[in-house]
Amino acid sequence: MSKTRKSESNFLVQGSILAAASIISRVIGLLYRIPLKSIIGDIGNDYYGTAMEIYSILLLISSYSLPLAVSKLVSARTAKGQKKNAYRIFKGALLFALISGTVAGLLLFFGARFITTYVVKTPLSIFALQCMAPTLLIVAVLGVFRGFYQGMGTMMPSALSQLLEQLVNAGVSVAVAYHLYQSGSRLGAVLGSSATYAEAYGAAGGTIGTGAGAAVALLVTAIIFLIFRPSYRRKMEKDRDKKKESYGRIFSVLLLTILPVLLSTTIYNITSFLDTSVFKQIAHMQGYKELEYSTMWGIYVGEYKVLTNVPIAIASSVAASCVPSLSTAFASKNTQEAKRKVRYSIRFVMVIAIPCAVGMGVLASPILQLLFHDNREMPAHMMQIGAVSIIFYSLSTLSNGILQGINRMNVPVRNAVITLVLHMGLLAALMYGFDLNIYAVVWANTFFSFLMCILNGFAIKRYLRYRQEVKRTFVVPSICATVMGGVVYGVYYLLMKLGDINAVATVVAISAGVCVYFVLMLLLRGLRERELETFPMGGLVIRVAKKMHLM
Repeated sequence: MSKTRKSESNFLVQGSILAAASIISRVIGLLYRIPLKSIIGDIGNDYYGTAMEIYSILLLISSYSLPLAVSKLVSARTAKGQKKNAYRIFKGALLFALISGTVAGLLLFFGARFITTYVVKTPLSIFALQCMAPTLLIVAVLGVFRGFYQGMGTMMPSALSQLLEQLVNAGVSVAVAYHLYQSGSRLGAVLGSSATYAEAYGAAGGTIGTGAGAAVALLVTAIIFLIFRPSYRRKMEKDRDKKKESYGRIFSVLLLTILPVLLSTTIYNITSFLDTSVFKQIAHMQGYKELEYSTMWGIYVGEYKVLTNVPIAIASSVAASCVPSLSTAFASKNTQEAKRKVRYSIRFVMVIAIPCAVGMGVLASPILQLLFHDNREMPAHMMQIGAVSIIFYSLSTLSNGILQGINRMNVPVRNAVITLVLHMGLLAALMYGFDLNIYAVVWANTFFSFLMCILNGFAIKRYLRYRQEVKRTFVVPSICATVMGGVVYGVYYLLMKLGDINAVATVVAISAGVCVYFVLMLLLRGLRERELETFPMGGLVIRVAKKMHLM
């Protein structure tokens, strides 16, 4: 195997490891949200989701960009053989994380009342929000460890810690939410208040689980680091590079790397927070009662977003793998290798995202009934309208990472600002002009992700002189997914006529859809053997395909 081929394979294998871990983590996250929703209900989901949106903004500002920045800086120095400087980047980033995480945690704790009461009009989400304050410090430090490992070219520690984080999160969230819900119910009964203390306390229990999961993940990554450090010290002893970067320079380089990433990710992700505030403020002015718009938002964050975020996690994982890899290629001035990595990563993401969007659109109501026991029209319509955004968000998330990897970190910032302004205008127009309530949020977010794809796509083409292969990346998966959608629809409704058991019909229909999609992808040569080798369990798929004479 050639050096280039090995590089491509390793790049996607690492991306696949993180993608597989992210998918499993998201599935765990999806599964625990089912009992959590049954405990705290739509109102509790609103409190929980609102607190998470506010927490996410401070997380973005304080530490979200740290893993990306650390991986980028460490990989660039490792490519030049500067092991000592790479280690100094790690230590400098740890100090930065401790400072930024502490400041953000204090701001969140003491500013919670003002934000929940006046900005997002959800006063009782204060309990959930304040419980998130210590998590900001934990996640900041955790992000530095993960970024260091990714910069060294290994995704295994990040993947392992991610899985353990979600497992602990799931168990603690459900257990503590149940306990605190009971406490809130008793408090409400004693006070004789109509306020929903049970839901508010239950939501706080869910956020405590998030902190517990992050703490366990940090412990695991720290233990791995202690095991790995003697080996790395031996490598540093062989480093003959005399150029020693000062911590002052490291801090300035970190800031210069973090700020563009921070701006782009903050603007890119702040839409959820702004959507929360704008939707509730406008709904309040339109005469909706607090219980009404709180229920709608609870469905949106507790069902729609939970489901659509599962496939989008793949793009985030590939993007995380993409940044250090592209940075290394750029540091080596190997433009052709960078283009190959971009092409492979986009194809990898689209092969997954397109059928997920079709499947969720076709089986929206059955999936919601299976997971959340929810047969209401509103969540099903949300899924049907917003399923296509899975494709757009996956591609725009990945393209952000690509632009950051080729040192065009200001470009996603500019694109996100343009898109955000148009997004907010569209959201207000759809709510005021058409009274679409929560559906306006779904439409506006679909538009946001679509426009980001277009703007980022033009930027990649311009700065990398890159032309995306269209047929195997977009056309073939779309054809296969369309046929798959028809098969899934037919199988589901046939089984419902025969047995009328939604769970069986949904699971069998999805299984049939997966088989049909991959068979068609192989027959139409949308996937080739060397690409399948990089997929999780790709070797098994290849063996089965050859036995069936599909390859």
